[in-house]
Amino acid sequence: VPDSQYGLYVWPCAVVLAQYLWAHRRSLPAKRVLEVRPAPRPLPRSGAALLTNALRFQIGAGVALPGVVAARCGARVILSDSEELPRCLQSCRSSCRSNRLPRVPVLGLTWGRVAPQLLALAPIDIILGSDVFFDPKDFEDILTTIYFLLEKNPHAEFWTTYQVRSADWSIEALLHKWNLKSTHVPLHSFGADKEHLASSSLPGRHTIEMMIISLARAEGT
Repeated sequence: VPDSQYGLYVWPCAVVLAQYLWAHRRSLPAKRVLEVRPAPRPLPRSGAALLTNALRFQIGAGVALPGVVAARCGARVILSDSEELPRCLQSCRSSCRSNRLPRVPVLGLTWGRVAPQLLALAPIDIILGSDVFFDPKDFEDILTTIYFLLEKNPHAEFWTTYQVRSADWSIEALLHKWNLKSTHVPLHSFGADKEHLASSSLPGRHTIEMMIISLARAEGT
């Protein structure tokens, strides 16, 4: 599998985000969700396997574990991955078929690019993204896209998990630049502070964090 097709694997952050969705499954029906995808990176040495009417959008979905969990819990989900990686888009579709979700839409989107598919998106409530903050050179493109989506959907939130790879990496300045704010979500608050979740070997000993990003509103608004 080429390095650019890393999206064919389940990564530790995806299992943690799926656990958060499962812990909040009663809030998912009638939500509209988009799942988005991270930028290309090297493959891991090994991978692992998977785990009531909201529109959720998962950006950079890869094998789409969080989006599949949201859809199985009743959310109305749209999956997305890079339009330049057709094998990853096909992986999203295969995951949906395997989980009896043949009608979940899969879109080709790219960070930082305002494509017609992005402009035509229906209103959304939640954006999902696991391990999208992998390479600092992509951070601004990611947050530009998130800002665009949140501006169109001011009450929406971006639920994201990330792996801590360097103490020097930060998105705080970019959050301020794009009028966004983040709220840290402790893993113990949804039972994800463990090495093994959902009968899998993930997240293992990786340091995973979760945050919710939303528009930073002025006081009194």
